[in-house]
Amino acid sequence: MNTGDTAFMLIATAMVMLMTPGLALFYGGMVRSKNVLATIMQSFLCLGIVSILWVLFGYSLAFGPDVKGLIGDLSWAGLQGVGTTPGSYAPTIPHLLFCAFQLMFAVITPALITGAFAERIKFTAYLAFTVLWTTLVYFPICHWVWGGGWMGAHGGMDFAGGTVIHINSGAAALVAALMVGKRQGWGREPFHPHNLGMTLLGAGILWFGWFGFNAGSALSAGEIATVAFFTTQIASGAAAVSWIAMEWLTQGRPTTLGAASGAIAGLVAITPASGFVSPMSGLVIGLVAGALCYFAVLQKSKLGYDDALDVVGVHGVGGLWGALATGIFASTAINPAGKNGLLYGNPAQLGIQAMDAFTVIIYSLIVSFIILKAIDMIIGLRVNKEDELQGLDLSQHSETGYNM
Repeated sequence: MNTGDTAFMLIATAMVMLMTPGLALFYGGMVRSKNVLATIMQSFLCLGIVSILWVLFGYSLAFGPDVKGLIGDLSWAGLQGVGTTPGSYAPTIPHLLFCAFQLMFAVITPALITGAFAERIKFTAYLAFTVLWTTLVYFPICHWVWGGGWMGAHGGMDFAGGTVIHINSGAAALVAALMVGKRQGWGREPFHPHNLGMTLLGAGILWFGWFGFNAGSALSAGEIATVAFFTTQIASGAAAVSWIAMEWLTQGRPTTLGAASGAIAGLVAITPASGFVSPMSGLVIGLVAGALCYFAVLQKSKLGYDDALDVVGVHGVGGLWGALATGIFASTAINPAGKNGLLYGNPAQLGIQAMDAFTVIIYSLIVSFIILKAIDMIIGLRVNKEDELQGLDLSQHSETGYNM
């Protein structure tokens, strides 16, 4: 066991944990004031719900001994055999620390989806969805890619979660937005963020935590972690600039919300590629991500679905671009353990990335639909009209975010 790597990974794990409260603030500032606490709660409580699932059976399903490339078995349920000596996934840090690091990824993924149905879902429906979706969608896909499953075995590349986290949550968010339905008044009245300062603070916390997210995925303090750290910064900054440039050109002025959204889009897009590509490739990935995700977000009003906080446009589209970009820009000169992409003589890698991405999209769409349909039939997905107009803070939690 290497004490330097262990110290590095302890810090990275804490940074990734901080991302979920950061997401809560990012989302909380974008909703109307009557829904701020309910929205924050939906992200924050994932820290509790998913942690319990992870210890009981989630880690074993995601990373336990492989069963036919599809899922882990239950031999590590209750974290049996997961101790403080190094394990097979990370030979220089305690097995339990690797488990803790991966837990933080599992926590934030269902939290991302909550932005799609913000301001109108029942709290009981949110709880049921989080438990079922994490178990039936996140754990299997995590195993496919990182836990010894079939995607990792056939050469799919996802350094820190573009497919596992962002494409996966983006697909589920699309289904959720369609099935929960539009907010009352959507398309007829403005839905402005109530506190952009809160949103910018959340974006800053996310940006900070993302260094742990991406650099920590190297699982050791060294060259690959350094590359992932730097490409993360470059791509995020480039995407913030390209988003507001597109906004300025098409709408006449740049906005702070655009800058924050662009930065997140860049972070999303560089996530699968961060340890596989050069800083210059990261710059290109970020520039494309900002513009691409900006135009993707504009399409929701044309297509008629109410993705309240732009999960599909930012995480779904940004994650898909990042997965494909990995197959274009990856270079073994950067990471000898990876594979070359299209630009370095291996066009087949782009095909593998596309196949994995679209497989995850289809699986997440179908299973998310089944989960949401079952919840709707049993307890109902949506609050009634009066509760929605009153706001979820009062109707679901008997609280108010502001007392003026």
